[in-house]
Amino acid sequence: MTVVSLACVAVLLATAVVGMAAGRHPAGRPLVYGLGLVATVVAFGSAVAAMVAPPAAASEVVLPLGLPWLGAHFRIDALSAFFLAVVNLGAAFACLYGLGYGRHEEAPHRVLPFLPAFLAGMNLVVMAADAFGFLLSWEFMSLASWALVLAHHRDPENGHAGYVYLVMASFGTLALLLTLGLLAGPDGGYAFAAMRGVEREAGMATLVLVLALIGAGSKAGLVPLHVWLPLAHPAAPSHVSALMSGVMTKVAIYGFVRIVFDLLGPSPWWSGMVVLAIGGASAVLGVLYALMQTDLKRLLAYSTIENVGIVFVALGLALAFRSNGMALAAALAFTAALLHVLNHSLFKSLLFFGAGAVLSATHERNVERLGGLIHRMPATSALFLVGCVAISALPPLNGFVSEWLAFQAVLQSPELPQWGLRIMVPAVGGLLALAAALAGACFVRAFGITFLGRPRSAAAEAAHEVDRLSIAAMAGLGVLCLLAGILPGTLIDALAPAAELAVGGRMPAQQAVDWLTIVPIAESRSSYNGLLVFLFIAASASLAVLAIHRFASRAVRRAPAWDCGFPVPSPDTQYTAGSFAQPIRRVFASMAFRARERVEMPPPGDPRPARLTVEMHDPVWDWLYAPVAAAVGWIADRMNRLQFLTIRRYLGMVFLSLVGLLMVIALWP
Repeated sequence: MTVVSLACVAVLLATAVVGMAAGRHPAGRPLVYGLGLVATVVAFGSAVAAMVAPPAAASEVVLPLGLPWLGAHFRIDALSAFFLAVVNLGAAFACLYGLGYGRHEEAPHRVLPFLPAFLAGMNLVVMAADAFGFLLSWEFMSLASWALVLAHHRDPENGHAGYVYLVMASFGTLALLLTLGLLAGPDGGYAFAAMRGVEREAGMATLVLVLALIGAGSKAGLVPLHVWLPLAHPAAPSHVSALMSGVMTKVAIYGFVRIVFDLLGPSPWWSGMVVLAIGGASAVLGVLYALMQTDLKRLLAYSTIENVGIVFVALGLALAFRSNGMALAAALAFTAALLHVLNHSLFKSLLFFGAGAVLSATHERNVERLGGLIHRMPATSALFLVGCVAISALPPLNGFVSEWLAFQAVLQSPELPQWGLRIMVPAVGGLLALAAALAGACFVRAFGITFLGRPRSAAAEAAHEVDRLSIAAMAGLGVLCLLAGILPGTLIDALAPAAELAVGGRMPAQQAVDWLTIVPIAESRSSYNGLLVFLFIAASASLAVLAIHRFASRAVRRAPAWDCGFPVPSPDTQYTAGSFAQPIRRVFASMAFRARERVEMPPPGDPRPARLTVEMHDPVWDWLYAPVAAAVGWIADRMNRLQFLTIRRYLGMVFLSLVGLLMVIALWP
C-alpha cells in the first residue's frame, strides 16, 4: 500500500509540472484536475484497503533521499491510513469540483501548478516516518498552500492574508522542529521507530506536549493561534478553501496525534486538562466569531476553529482516560475525535463548495447582499442546507454522531480518580453544548440570510445555477454526510485499529449489534440508531405533507405572506445578518470581541437616516499579535541602521561575535 500511495504522490508532482507548463492553455484545467482526480481516487482506495485489512506489520519504504545516513522513511499504519483516506477523499471531490468551478478562475496559471503539489505535500506528511521527511513535507505543504492563498495577490487583503499565514506557518514549523529534536534526543534517532518506547523525564514530556500543541495547533487553527485562518481560507479559491479548511487542518491534527499519542508515549493525567481547556475555548470562541461575520467564506473559516476545538476536546479526554488506564473510555473519546475529523472534512468541504457556487453565480461573499437564491439556485441551496444541518449536529446526518460520541465520553468522567478532571470535564461538556447550540443559530442565519427571503442586490436577482460538475461534487458529499450519519457503525469498526494503536483499546464491535444500532459502552447506558431516526423523519414528513395536501385543503392555495404591517415588497423590510446576530452579540460580544454599538439618531425634522454602527475587535490579535508586530517593527527600524556602518565597524562587530562564541563554547558544560 505504501508503494501505491507513493506512486500516486509521484503522479501528483508530475501533474504540478504539467500545470506549470500548461497553466495558461485552455486544456490545462481539465488535464490537471483530471489527473489529480485519478491519482487521489487511487490513493483513497489504497488507504481504505489498508484500513479494512491492515497488514500484521506495517510496511515501510526507505528511499535514498533526505539525510545521507538516514534516507527517507515512509510508512502506512492504521492511523496514517485513516488520515490518508480523509486527505484523498477531500482532494478527489475538490478536483471534481475544480473541473467545473475552474472555468470561472481568473488566474488559472496561479492555481494549477500548486494545487497538485499541495495534495502531494499533505500525502507525504501523513506517510512520513522520520523527522526530516515529516518536516520537509510539512514545509512543502505550507508553501504550496501559501502560493494558493496568493492566487489573487493583487487584492491587498489577500496579500496581507498571505503574509500572516507565512509567518504563522514558519512559527509552527519551528515549534515542530524543536519538538522532533527533543524526541530524537542527543543520539539523533530521527526515525520515528527510534523515538517510540523511549522513556522521558516529566519535564521533557511536558515541553514536547506544549511544543506539539503550538506547532500543530497553529496549523489546525486552535485559539489563540487562529489569527491566520480567517484571513487565508477566504482569500484562496473556493475549492482550495475547502481543502485548507476541511483537509489541511486534519493533517495538522494528525501531526499532533502522531507526536503525542504515538511517539511521546505515556503522558501525565494533567496533560488532558491542558488539551481540554484549549479545545473547549476554541469551540466556543470559534462559533462566536462565526456568528458575527457577514462574509460567507470567513464565517465558514471561523466555524472550522469551532470544529477543530471539538476534535481537541475529544483528544484531551482520550489523553486523560489513557493516563488513568481506562482503555475503553479512551477508545471512545479517540474514536469520537477521528470520526469528527472525517465528518468535518465532508460537511465543511460541502459548505465551501456551496459558498464557491454562490460566489461564481453572484460575485458576492457578503450575505447582506444576497437572499432569494433558493429560487434561482435550487440544487445549490438544497445541498448547502444539507451541510448546514450536518455541521449543526442535527440527526440523522453525520455531525450528530461524532458529537454524540464525544458527549458519551464526557459522561465517563465520574470514573476518573482526579478531582481536577472530574470538575473540568463536565465544564468542558457544557462548553460543547453551548457551542452546538450557537452553531445551530449560526447556520440558520447563514442559510436563511443567503438563500431565503428576497434578493438584496441586483447580483442576487440575476443569479443562476452553477455547472453540473460542481453540483455533482456537492451532491456526492451530501450523500456521504447522510451515509456516515445513518451507518456510523461501519466507520467506528474501521477506526478500531487506529484507536488501539493510539490508546491501547478499542470500542465494542458495532457490526454485531442488531438494526445497525451503535452502542458505545453498553445498551443499558446509551445507544443510537441513525437509520431508524432517518426513516422516522422521512415517514413523518411524508405523512405530514400527505395529510396537509389531502385533508387540510382540497387544493394548493397561494397567498401573500404576512408582511408584518409593511406592504411595500422591499428587501429593506427583511431581517439582516446583523439583526439576526444582535441578541447574541449583546450577550457575548462585549466580553469576547470588545464590541461597541454607537447609535446616531438625528433630531426631529432632520431628514438624515438613523445609523447603528458596531465595532468589534479580536482581543487575541490586539493583545498578543499586534504588540509583537509593533515590537518587531521597532527593532527592525533600529537594526536598519546597521546597513550604513563603515567597514571598520563591521569588522569590529565580526570580531566581537567570534569572541562571544568562543567564550560560550569554553564555558559550555
